[in-house]
Amino acid sequence: MLAVVCGLSEGTKLLLRGTIGVVLRFPLLSNSALRRLRYYSLWLSTQHQQLVVAAKPAVGQLVCRTMASDSYLIEEDGLLDITKPKQRQMKYVLVTGGVVSGLGKGVTASSIGVVLKACGLRVTSIKIDPYLKLRSGTMSPFEHGEVFVLDDGGEVDLDLGNYERFLDVTLTKDNNITTGKIYQSVINKERRGDYLGKTVQVILMVLLCFGCWIESVSSIPVDGKVDPADVCVIELGGTVGDIESMPFIEALRQLSFSLGKENFCLVHVSLVPVIGVVGEQKTKPTQHSVRELRALGLIPDLLACRSAQPLKDGAKEKLSQFCHVPVSNILNIHDVPNIWHIPLLLRNQNAHEVILKQLNCLSIATAPDLQNWTKMAESYDSLTNSVKIAMVGKYTGLTDSYLSVIKALLHACVACSLKPSFEWIAASNLEDENALLAPKAHATAWETLRSCSCILVPGGFGDRGVSGMILAAKYAREKKIPYLGICLGMQISVIEFSRSVLGMEKANSEEFDPNTPFPVVIFMPEGSRTHLGSSMRLGSRRTFFQSSTCVSSKLYGNSSFVDERHRHRYEVNPDMVKKLETAGLKFVGSDETGKRMEVVELPGHPYYIGVQFHPEFKSRPGKPSALFLGLILAATGRLQAHLNNMN
Repeated sequence: MLAVVCGLSEGTKLLLRGTIGVVLRFPLLSNSALRRLRYYSLWLSTQHQQLVVAAKPAVGQLVCRTMASDSYLIEEDGLLDITKPKQRQMKYVLVTGGVVSGLGKGVTASSIGVVLKACGLRVTSIKIDPYLKLRSGTMSPFEHGEVFVLDDGGEVDLDLGNYERFLDVTLTKDNNITTGKIYQSVINKERRGDYLGKTVQVILMVLLCFGCWIESVSSIPVDGKVDPADVCVIELGGTVGDIESMPFIEALRQLSFSLGKENFCLVHVSLVPVIGVVGEQKTKPTQHSVRELRALGLIPDLLACRSAQPLKDGAKEKLSQFCHVPVSNILNIHDVPNIWHIPLLLRNQNAHEVILKQLNCLSIATAPDLQNWTKMAESYDSLTNSVKIAMVGKYTGLTDSYLSVIKALLHACVACSLKPSFEWIAASNLEDENALLAPKAHATAWETLRSCSCILVPGGFGDRGVSGMILAAKYAREKKIPYLGICLGMQISVIEFSRSVLGMEKANSEEFDPNTPFPVVIFMPEGSRTHLGSSMRLGSRRTFFQSSTCVSSKLYGNSSFVDERHRHRYEVNPDMVKKLETAGLKFVGSDETGKRMEVVELPGHPYYIGVQFHPEFKSRPGKPSALFLGLILAATGRLQAHLNNMN
């Protein structure tokens, strides 16, 4: 029977009350072992090497177990033995960036993971964001792009979406580390008294917490298996030299030193620009970036040089000479027709061999098998037919705001042997009042909408552009144009139907008009009106189909339910469902209670579906989301044949 290990507060209570409280002595431990024990909140005195347990264990009994080590009593006087489970040492590949932001570190990190996975290794990923926010949920889409949602409800950086799509894994919210999370963890420990009155410092506690977080999260399986992965690819956000990333740089330097060269590989992504009409590739920006990185104690093992055209041999030799990196370790990631070529670029330059050699993994790896990946990348380049998709949204000024939607449409189009042709339409330009205020933009928006084969209204918050979205939904419904509404897009379809079919001219969502006489969309009872961060219905939830004959159920393989990710704080008013269904709008999917509407369809329409969840977050290359596939099939007149084949 395990002895109960007490945290600091409980251990203190036991000793002050004079009740059972046994002090066990630790032998001298390495810093790494001490760090792991502190992270798991065991009451440890670094001076006296002591641990308090609630009851005296027998000799040889297991006292405590963490993910990193086991502790056994080996002597009567309370001396403990710390043993590690016999498992393969985690290998780390760190990807940093220099010169400018937006070079594609996320795609590079994902592609490295793809190549290593193709070599037979299991791969996990971590994204480090130096900003102070705890989560990405309250960030503006115009500033940082979309907020990606994970199964566990984590609102994270869009790069984690790249990792999941490329590696086909399911990450957790802890795979996205922010400065805010680290500082909050340290402050919480200080408030609990875990530091025993010691001065809380960045150089000690913050860096220690960061190192423990990395080691802990990297050991969480993300591919459905039980054991930890073989390799963890870490992307450090921002640019080397940024003030906010300095603590992370130092923590990573310490981590690389403690792990040893055979367990840590650093890939530095930098820019090699071409200035002026001469066409010479300039290496000086990369030289300065590497110099700054080396000054901070991190020495790159590989350089991944971004450029418009393939890097010339002379530029490689100069970089090798002044950056102290072998020519064979200088990779060139030049512009390609689509990002699926990036793993192939790395494979063709033997990046996997360099990384595997650095990590001492050549003996357990195989030759990279990228047959399917190559076929996918090359087949997309050869596609000639396209389908025009109207994207009617609020944040059309930055396409990264809808990155997962774009990728899901791409996956669906490729499955149909088509290239997507996106027509970005600012919803506000469709509104009637813009016919007078901006007649040219209004006319262009409507002309573009009418030229498209299907319409998609994605998620969003706030009332800007809502009237334009309602007009787009009305046009799709009346003209029988295939329509897919996601989250807000589903609510828009309900509002439009209520106004146009039920005659409720002032029907609205409480989000846009709190005093509407016909609240067809209401605020969820469990939501918070005072806190925006993580106050929504988040993460993977189960939706039950009410009928196996509905289009949505058929697209999901005639399943009776589906698990999809959510991110919303408003829902269809359950009191209005009966009226809407009587008028012809059918709610074919709901949650386990049957009161929260999840999927709506319009019978008799070629394809008119709205969903409260976000199916785009689980779409993968070669495994497109069912609803996005249905939209593209309907837009090209192939939906019914597809459904017949599924039966």
